[in-house]
Amino acid sequence: MLKIMLACSAGMSTSLLVTRMQKAAEARGLECKIWAVSESQLTTEYANEPCDVLLIGPQVRFRLNGIKEQVKNAIPVDVIDMRLYGMMDGEKVLDQALKMLDDWKK
Repeated sequence: MLKIMLACSAGMSTSLLVTRMQKAAEARGLECKIWAVSESQLTTEYANEPCDVLLIGPQVRFRLNGIKEQVKNAIPVDVIDMRLYGMMDGEKVLDQALKMLDDWKK
């Protein structure tokens, strides 16, 4: 099962995106756990429930390097594309996560 965590400033704005990503994953027959947390809960959440890919909301992009350090560069971490985030395009954000994981494994 692929585990994708999304983090944003409060964890609220990504909840709709999570739902859309889950629907896209189901339509593709992918077994995924996708969930959202606030950036402040990230360290605790990652320790309790490690993920395979971590995407952060554009509003916390300034924390990208710090977040990579928090997860000890053990997984791919990137900022959700701002346009896709604004459109809440779960299909394309899922594509972004899958590509990140594929590139990481190379």
